[in-house]
Amino acid sequence: MNSYYVDLHIHIGRTEKGQAVKISAANDLTFFNIAHEAAVRKGMEVIGIIDCHSPSVQDDIMTYLDRGEMEELEGGGIRYQDTAIMLGTEIEVREPGRGPAHLLAYMPNLVAMQGFTQWMKGHMKNVELSSQRIYVPARILQEEVLGRGGILIPAHIFTPHKSVYGSASTRMEHLLDLDGISAVELGLSADSDMAGLISELDRFTFVTNSDAHSLGKIGREYNEMKLAAPTYEELVKALHCQEGRRIAANYGLNPRLGKYHRTYCSLCESILDERAVTVERCTDCGSNKIVRGVMDRILALADREQTYLPPYRPPYHFQVPLEFIPGLGPKKLDQLLRRFGTEMNVLHRTTPEELESEIGEEIASYIVKAREGNLLLEVGGGGRYGKVKNRS
Repeated sequence: MNSYYVDLHIHIGRTEKGQAVKISAANDLTFFNIAHEAAVRKGMEVIGIIDCHSPSVQDDIMTYLDRGEMEELEGGGIRYQDTAIMLGTEIEVREPGRGPAHLLAYMPNLVAMQGFTQWMKGHMKNVELSSQRIYVPARILQEEVLGRGGILIPAHIFTPHKSVYGSASTRMEHLLDLDGISAVELGLSADSDMAGLISELDRFTFVTNSDAHSLGKIGREYNEMKLAAPTYEELVKALHCQEGRRIAANYGLNPRLGKYHRTYCSLCESILDERAVTVERCTDCGSNKIVRGVMDRILALADREQTYLPPYRPPYHFQVPLEFIPGLGPKKLDQLLRRFGTEMNVLHRTTPEELESEIGEEIASYIVKAREGNLLLEVGGGGRYGKVKNRS
C-alpha cells in the first residue's frame, strides 16, 4: 500500500464562465484552479471537489477531459497531474420537526454524477447551486446515492448550523440508515477524542477535511490514507477498512482553533467560559441569544464519561495550517514552496535544519512546534477562528 494525503471537501465558487455555484466561496475556486492548487502548491494527492452536481460545472469537467488536460481513471475519479479528483456534492436535508443537516455524496464517475443531477432536478429548486435543500426524506436520498454506486458521508457532524448532531437531531439513526454511511466528517471544531464520547459513532471511519471556501484553505484539514492506487474504488475500501486499505492518520485543527468550538453569545459577542458547559444564558450580559459550541453540544449528547477509541481508529494529529503560523506571510510561504515544492513537503518532510536555513529560526520553530502539537492557542467560537499565540 502507498500513502496519500487526502482532502475530500473543497467547494467550487464559480464556473469558468463566472456563473455562481457556492455563493459564499471565492470566485477563483473553479474546478481547474482547485485541481491545480491541490497538485502544485498543496501536495494533496486525492481531493474531493464538491458541487460537481452542477450542470455548468459538469460542462467545465467535460471540457478539460476533451482537451486531454484531465482523464478519467479506470477505478473511478479523474486525474490531473499527480492528483486524483473525486466528484462530490453537498446536499441539505430537513426532516419534519428537525433542523437542517448537510450530507456529502460522492459518485464514481461523471456519468453517474450526471444521472444523479437529473434525479435531483425534480426535487430541488436550483440544482446549479451548492448545498441546496432537497425535498425528499434523508433515507430516500441515501438510497438514491447508494443505488448509483455512490457513497454518503454526513458533513461536519457537530457544527451548530446545518449538521446531523449540531442542528438536526440527537441521533444519526433518526435521519439515516447507519449501514449506508461510509464515514462521518468531524468538522473543524471537533476531534476523535471528542467524538469518542458518543457510542453511536464507534462503527464509523472519521474523516477530517478542509471544507475549503478559498484556494488557500485547501488542506487545512486532511487525511493520510493507505491505498493501492488513488482511485474511487480504493477510497471506498479505505473508508470501510477493507483489504488492507485504511486511514492511517487524521490531520486536523486543534478544536480550540475552530470557529464553533465554544458556546458564544450573539448579543455581546463573548465566548463563554469553558466551565459553563450547560449554560442557557450568557454569563457576561445575561442574554439567552447563545450559539451552542461544538464541545458543549458533544458533552450534552455524550452517553459515556470517558472517550473510547476503537482499535481501528487512527491517530488524530493536531495540524496547524501554515497560514496560522505567526510571521509566515504570503511572500515567505512562496519562498518555502520554491525551495521544498509543496505545503505537504514543508509540513511533513523537511527537517528543522532545512526550515531554519530557509526561513529563519523563529518561524521554523513555530512550524516544528505545530508538527508536535505544542503551540499555545487562543480559543475560537461564535464564527471566529482561534489563533496561535505569538509566544509559545
